[in-house]
Amino acid sequence: MAKYAFFLGCIAPLRYPGIEKSTREVFKALGVELVDLKGANCCPAPGVIKSFSKATWLAAAARNLALAEKAGLDIVTICNGCYGSLFDAAHELHEDKKMLADVNKILAEIGLKYSGGTKVKHFAEVLYNEVGIDNIKAAVKKQLDYKIAAFYGCHFLKPSNIKGLDDAENPKILDELITATGAQSMPRQQKTMCCGAGGGLRSQFGESAMQFTKTNLENIKAGGAEMIVDVCPFCHLQFDAGQKDSGFAFPVLHLSQLYGIAMGMDAKDLGLNVHVTPVKL
Repeated sequence: MAKYAFFLGCIAPLRYPGIEKSTREVFKALGVELVDLKGANCCPAPGVIKSFSKATWLAAAARNLALAEKAGLDIVTICNGCYGSLFDAAHELHEDKKMLADVNKILAEIGLKYSGGTKVKHFAEVLYNEVGIDNIKAAVKKQLDYKIAAFYGCHFLKPSNIKGLDDAENPKILDELITATGAQSMPRQQKTMCCGAGGGLRSQFGESAMQFTKTNLENIKAGGAEMIVDVCPFCHLQFDAGQKDSGFAFPVLHLSQLYGIAMGMDAKDLGLNVHVTPVKL
């Protein structure tokens, strides 16, 4: 059985606990063990903290990597932002020994040390590359007939030169993970466009953020989809809460919630009742 340190991030446990529960249940059903990363801090947000102080960002991220390394586990995360921050930090510290030494001077003040060996994986990456589409199909108890807009977000695939998960401009991984449930993944323009929330845009420039969101929603409608499936709680928040008073009402599901439905989990356990935009299945 595969075993990972489970990095929750901030948005899922605080705003969408159903994403956390569905991930735990889905991974359990698929034979992947998740171990809580006790004492973890924020990833921290790559588009905010890193912009002000790279050293602070790197030290905070390295603390999480060190905790996982101490537990003898690699990290799996359910959030694109967390994935982007932790993956990038792990990559930089693995490649730059001087930077690693500088970070360890800071970690030493709290009794930690990081050797640079922790790998960071996105949960969709684990599903696709380690669990496999055939095993996912075998676990599906209810074939779904939804027409879905697959939303990749920014940090899942990029920077593509070091992640190498898929073609960053014309990806298929999430589409295939969706169609494993029997659902259709509908084509659309600007498929890899930002949701609008990242880099502090949602909090500081809400109207500008909503322009991105509105363009995405218009493209999703034109593509014939009836719901959105994402792999990031922050994208999830932007679409779920951002549709209020927008004229759109697409149900928004995290991929783990979609799998929970397909595997026969109760809707209440999936946390669908706390969504701002109603989810009617």
